[in-house]
Amino acid sequence: MPQSKSFRIMYAFILILLIIYLGTLVDWIFRPIVVLVQTLFAPIALAGVLFYLLRPFVNLLSKKIPRGLSILILYLTGVSLITLLFLLIGPELQKQFYSLVETLPAFTREVQGMYNALQENEYIARFQQGNEFSFENIIADFGEYLNNFVTALGSNIASFLGFIANVVIILVVIPFILFYMLKEGEKAPKQVLRLLPSKQQQEGRRILKDMDFALSSYIQGQIIVSVCVGVLMYIGYLIIGVEYSLVLALVAMFTNVIPFVGPWIGTIPAVIVGLIESPFMALLVIIVVVVVQQIESNLISPQVMGRKLDIHPLTIILLLLVAARFAGFFGLLLAVPTYAVGKVIVSHTYRLWRLRSKPVD
Repeated sequence: MPQSKSFRIMYAFILILLIIYLGTLVDWIFRPIVVLVQTLFAPIALAGVLFYLLRPFVNLLSKKIPRGLSILILYLTGVSLITLLFLLIGPELQKQFYSLVETLPAFTREVQGMYNALQENEYIARFQQGNEFSFENIIADFGEYLNNFVTALGSNIASFLGFIANVVIILVVIPFILFYMLKEGEKAPKQVLRLLPSKQQQEGRRILKDMDFALSSYIQGQIIVSVCVGVLMYIGYLIIGVEYSLVLALVAMFTNVIPFVGPWIGTIPAVIVGLIESPFMALLVIIVVVVVQQIESNLISPQVMGRKLDIHPLTIILLLLVAARFAGFFGLLLAVPTYAVGKVIVSHTYRLWRLRSKPVD
């Protein structure tokens, strides 16, 4: 029996490799499928996130008024809140952003001064004399990289404009997809349960409920925790008086969706800004970050996240390495959340498949 099982596993593995090889020979057949997935993934994924955020409010309003009207009222409320938010923080954000752009030359001179002071250090000089390592080579390579980046950006302006057009189209399409998700999303589980025998539909309903709960807990909890971290960071940066506090807090908020390493990635720009001002300011920034992370890990996350998705730290590191290689910064932001949501969907879908294949008593 073990031999037959091993043979089946090896046979399935060889069959998968053969299918992959044949697929590479006729890749033009799968090209439309790849384009279809690339086109639909972003709007459906973003609409799904907004669906889990807005569904509790729609369910609450739909108890008093029709569901379609409650969605429209929620849309108007959301647009009003976003407009109010832009009016409140927009001028300050614009001011800090333009100030940061204007002071970039001064930042460059400060970094150059720190580099010169580092070059004059006795231990650094000895290290460079005994090794092929050189700060000058690093600076030269970095300058060449920036020059190549600017050149590529200028030569690919058409691609950049196409990217902007795609973003605009996605932003226009998302409200329509979200509307039908909120209006008719409750019908989807019923369609799935129709595929199961009647005696197993109760168990299937429980599996779908578990999947829905896990997804909503993760998505709602992760966004709420990230917003809380951004607000706390902004308050802390205001207290210590670091420059560009709003911009740095927004960076920390967006990178906080990356577990384990995200908070520290968002800390790097703030530490650099503080270090340019003074080493003491950089120390204060680090203290603020440590305090906020302690509050987030011990108070906010346990209360907000609820049921967490278990992901091994090594898995997260490997995901970030692969995502950074293929998709850059956006890959870093989306890799772990996408993996977490996909893990829930795949595991519960497998449970449904096993339930459907299970003989009825």
